[in-house]
Formats: sequence, structure tokens, C-alpha cells
Amino acid sequence: MGERDFSRRDLLAAGALAGTGLLLPGDAWAQRKKQQPTILGGFSHGVASGEPGPTSMLFWTRYQGTGERVVPLSLEISSDPRMARAKVVAETYADPSRDWTARTVVKGLAPGRVYYYRFIGPEKNVRSEIGRTKTLPEGAPGAFRMGVFSCSNLPFGWFNAYGHAVAADDIDLAVHLGDYIYEYARGTYPAKAVDGRVIEPAGEAVRRQDYWARYRSYRADADLQALHARVPWVAMWDDHEIANDAWRGGAENQQPNEGVWADRVKAATAAYRDWMPVSDQSWATYDIGRLATLYRLDTRLAGRDEPLDVGEAIKRGPDTMTALKRLRDEDWVAGNRQLLGVPQEQWLFGEMQAAARRGVRWQVLAQQVVMGKLKAPAGASQMAGPNAGGQVAAALGAAEMASRVGLPFNLDAWDGYPAARARVLSTAQRQGVDLVVLAGDSHNGWASDLVNDGRPAGVEFAGQSVTSPGLEAYLRAAEPGALAAAMVAANPTLKWADTSGRGYMQVTLTPAEAVCEWRFTAPVTGHAPKLASMTRGRVGAGQKRLQMG
Repeated sequence: MGERDFSRRDLLAAGALAGTGLLLPGDAWAQRKKQQPTILGGFSHGVASGEPGPTSMLFWTRYQGTGERVVPLSLEISSDPRMARAKVVAETYADPSRDWTARTVVKGLAPGRVYYYRFIGPEKNVRSEIGRTKTLPEGAPGAFRMGVFSCSNLPFGWFNAYGHAVAADDIDLAVHLGDYIYEYARGTYPAKAVDGRVIEPAGEAVRRQDYWARYRSYRADADLQALHARVPWVAMWDDHEIANDAWRGGAENQQPNEGVWADRVKAATAAYRDWMPVSDQSWATYDIGRLATLYRLDTRLAGRDEPLDVGEAIKRGPDTMTALKRLRDEDWVAGNRQLLGVPQEQWLFGEMQAAARRGVRWQVLAQQVVMGKLKAPAGASQMAGPNAGGQVAAALGAAEMASRVGLPFNLDAWDGYPAARARVLSTAQRQGVDLVVLAGDSHNGWASDLVNDGRPAGVEFAGQSVTSPGLEAYLRAAEPGALAAAMVAANPTLKWADTSGRGYMQVTLTPAEAVCEWRFTAPVTGHAPKLASMTRGRVGAGQKRLQMG
């Protein structure tokens, strides 16, 4: 990866700072896009930016070369969407060892500024499309807006959430909480793909080349390319970028004939870093002036202990309730169980303390799995209906029995690591911070108060998936509204739920409040990047309690 530090004087000379500071409305951007030069040559998957800072940005593209030689590329930046008086600011290479992807970090940018950029190929008339990005602000910004996405399984449908976010054009940053791709073979999940949503390769992704092919098929999607080209991204992997229910020592979807787990992790994470506008750091901090600090965490690979398994505990007996109580009183509450791992925990707690000393208003954890407490409601085992498969019925029955002894229904989330969750929340309480947790993974929308030791510690906005099915796909005998109401009734800290919609969250931070809009898109079985409904929740500065509506 190349890195270039250039002076603001250079940009001023190129006209790169004139008249910037606000994102262009969608219609204006569309008009500018029409004026782009014809895209020629090997730029195959658009452009992207990420890892934003006040004065730096990472830029990404892919240029399909031939043979084994790297292809030299140039990056130019301007303040003008037409790229008038653009200046070349970096040189990089499309590398066949990285599937012909290229990335470079540019420093010396101005805080809170909009920039336009494109890559130039080995021949000067071979240019990528024009992308737009924006550095993070310094000082005391009045507002900052994020689009929050997760769980985008391409065969399940169209990426209407990405398309709507592009059309709405009201975010400063895209945050992807993981499951950007899914590793499964065709016909596995789902059994039949939506028309026009075929993935490559046909088999399961195990080797680096397999993951490369999977990213190529995902990134061919026009809405996804457009969102990458529109705003900078902060992205992190969850399990399906590697294998289902991954932890540091293995995964549910790692089979004996698929080789060594460590080799698969190395291949998958390398491919992720090849194809995504991300750094090589597994976790990172992003300062949004004194308004907020955003933390990108890894809850999957760095330190996660193997998730507990209710079914396995029941098998060990001697009887179901005794086994569940033993699981609850021994393994589940063990103080040494890790989700982040000791190094990441120590880093996070130190960063939270430092941000509190600086007087940062909001501390935002961007991470993969739900932190709020969720138990199965009474009667969950009947909600699947009479035709539910044996595996679904067994899982629901186990979840309902677990809830009777106080165990949560998803031990793969923070609920399965209560001591680790308490360490995070108690740190926030000691520092007196306004904590907002962002979560994906569950495919459903949740709004929770976070409580530790009987006292408020923060709030959680947990987002619905882009395409992957939620609880409605499994609890088919339960009307979605009734199921959501049952979940809220069974969980005192859960303030709202939606178990049937797809979409994304738009989160706006101001000095006075943090507001989340759960934006639900039209059904993903068709390409319709528009909204079907929206729900809003908010927390006031210093309140640490959610208000819905």
C-alpha cells in the first residue's frame, strides 16, 4: 500500500479547497456524474475510500492486469466534481498477488472537507470513475451522520439499503458492521437464489482465491459500488467473511476436509483487506472532533472464546433443567471468558478514558454482535408453526427452556459473555461517558437500554440486515408485530424491536442527542431502492436512556 503526505499548499494550488465543506445533494451529484469522462481499460469494480481521519484517507480501486507484473496507477484529487485542476497526489500499484486491487493512504488533507478523486491507469486516457469522500471534522461539529449496514447476503436479494443510502445522500460516513459477504456455497443459504443474484465461486469460500471470487461477485453490484464511491467507509468483519459462528479457534462452518483453521483465517482476512478500503489494523479509533469517538472493534477473531452451546449442555445431562442451571452457574458467568481478548480490552478501556478526559460527548462502539439482553419469550417453541424443521424446533425449545433459568437465547452475542460485557459497561460508567453501541449480526432491529449493576450505562442501536432473513423466516406462526411485542415484554431493557424488515440505520450525532432511524426498504426480492417504513429512537446527552418515536 502506498502512502503520500502532501501539503495543503499543493492542494490550494490545484484549487482543491475552494468551495467545499458540504456534501452535494443527490441530484447535483447525478448531474456531475454525467460529465465524467468515458471509463476505459481495466478499472473493473469502481473506487472506494475509507479509514477516514481529519487529515488523511485511504483510497482503493481495482485494475485488471495480465500476467504477473504489477500495474502502476496514479491517484488525483480535486475539489471540483468535474476534476478541474486535479492534482496527482499518490502513486500505487494494482498487484496480482492482491487480486489486482490497489490502495494508498493520502495525508495532508484538510479536516471536514469534501474531495473528489479518481485513479489514472498506465495510459493517461484510462481513468476510473470519479469518487467522492469527506475527511472527519475537527473542533465542535454541529452534527455527524452515519449509515450503518450489516448482513448483506447477495443471493437473498437486492441491496436496496445501499441504493437508498446513495439516493438519500444524507450520511457523512458508511459503517459496515460485518457479514459484507457470506462464505456459503450456492444453494446453501439460501437454498435458491433470487433471480439475478448468483454468486461466485459455486462452492464454499475456503482459499484466498475463493474469497477473492466472492468479493468480485458482490462488488459487481451497482448499488454497492455507488455507495463505496459516494462516502468513506469504516468496515469490520463478522463471521461470514470467514465462516459461520467464527471464534479464535474455529467455527461452526469449518469442516475437517477444509484444512487448518488458522490457514483459512489468514486467507479470508487477507482477501478482506485486499478488497475493502480498510487498514491492516484489527481495531481502530476515529475522532469526530469533540463530538464523538468511534471505535471499530473485532468481536470475532482476536480474542473470542468458543461460544457456549445450550444443546450440548443438555446432552451432558443428567436432566435438562439441571444441565441448564449448571451451564448458567458455572461456564456462563465465568469471569475469564473473553469476547474482545485482553489486548483489545486494555486498548479500548484506555482509549475510552482518554476520550473522556478530552471531553468528547459521544463514545460509539461500532462492533458486530448485539450487546443488549435478550431472552426468548414464553411460548417461543410454538411460534415456528407445525411445519417447522426439526433443527428449528429443537433450537426454539432449547431457547425457551434456557429462558426459564435466566439464560439468553443467543449465546453467540454479548449475552453469551456477560462478564466481558460488564467490563465494558462498568468502564463507561466509571468514566461517565455517553455510550452508544452499534450492532449488526442478528438480522433484526433492536433498541435497548444498556444496564450494568442495576444502573444505566448507555444505549444500543442494533440494526436489521441489508438482505439476510430475520426471525420472521423461522417463527412463521408468529405475526411479526406480536413477536416483537412478546420480545419487548420478556426483556425489561429492550425498548423496541422489529423482526421482519430489511434495511439500514441512519444515526445522527449532535451535541444534544444521538438519533437513530431504522430505515426499512422495499422487499429485497426486487430491485427497489426505496423505503417502506421508518422508526426513530433517540437518547439525550447525559440521559443514557432511550426514547422511541
